[in-house]
Parts: sequence; structure tokens; C-alpha cells
Amino acid sequence: MNRTLIALGGIVVIVLAVGMTIAGTYNRLVTLDQAVQSQWAQVESVYQRRADLIPNLVATVKGAANFEKSTYIAVAEARSKVGQLNLGSGVPNDPAAFAKFTAAQDSLSSALSHLLAVVENYPDLKASQNFLDLQAQLEGTENRIAVERMRFNKTAQTFNTTRDSFPTNIIAGLFGSRFNEKAYFAAQEGAQNAPQVKF
Repeated sequence: MNRTLIALGGIVVIVLAVGMTIAGTYNRLVTLDQAVQSQWAQVESVYQRRADLIPNLVATVKGAANFEKSTYIAVAEARSKVGQLNLGSGVPNDPAAFAKFTAAQDSLSSALSHLLAVVENYPDLKASQNFLDLQAQLEGTENRIAVERMRFNKTAQTFNTTRDSFPTNIIAGLFGSRFNEKAYFAAQEGAQNAPQVKF
């Protein structure tokens, strides 16, 4: 009888220890996942700020005589594509949705870069205080985007490192796609090539 109670007590202790380990690991993953979601919201917020500045920038540029219509149309179309994305809140958990989001934002970045490069040919526009203010706000927003993307990558790395560590990886696997690996922001395609400057 004594041995049976001791064995039963040992089994109960083991079950409790395993249960507490699973619960603790689950709670840690939830905390890290929420940190990723919070940082993702910051990334979306700064991208939204940029999207909100673009109509004013385009309107200012449109006012410049002889400005290339195709340039500001390309910016407006790229902004429209970004605005039409409806990927939901699970973007960090879905590599395909993350890739769509990144591609749309990269397309908008390219269109904006082209717009600002073309502006160099218009001294009156470059001297406009309204344009200069918008350009300064846009540059500040681009810096914020870079910072928030870096912070997101760090938060995603913390989650992924924890998730892929043993025995957490086994426990994470018990919950299906709830704790998928998070995607990372990477450099825009072609960023490794130096820009060509033509005079």
C-alpha cells in the first residue's frame, strides 16, 4: 500500500511538473507573440503615416509646370495598391502575406524614390516651402520605418529563437499554426547593387 501511494504520488508530481512546464512555455510563447504583434502594429503605423503624406506630396508636385505626369501617377498607383491590401492581422505568421505586404511597400518606396529624383530637375518645385516641408516629413517617416522594421526583426528573432529551442519547439508544435515562425524584413531586391548616377 505504501509503495502504491509513493508511486502514485511520483506520477502526480511528474504530471504536475510536465503540465506546469507546458503551461509556462505556452505563456512565454504568448507573451513573445504579443510583443511581435505589438511591434507589427508599430510598423503598420509608420507605413500608414507615409501613405497619408503621399496625397499632399502628389498634389504639390502636380502643381509644378511640365512635371512628368507618369511619375506622380506611378506613385498614386503604388499607394493605391498598398491601400488595397487587406491581409488581416496575421501577416507576421503568414510568409505569403508578409511577402505581399513587403512587395507592395517596396514598390511604393521605389516610386517615391523616382519621384524625388525627378524633382531635382525642377528648381521652382525644390524651392517651394510646401514641398520642402513634405519632403522633410517623408524623410523622417522613412527613417521611422527603418527603425520600426529593425525593432520588428529583433522582436521576431527573440520569438523565433525561443520557439525553435528545445523543448519549446515540441510544445509549440502541439498548438499547430498558433506559434508559426515569424518572417523578417529584408533589404529590397537589388539593394546590393550600387545606384547608377548619370550626369
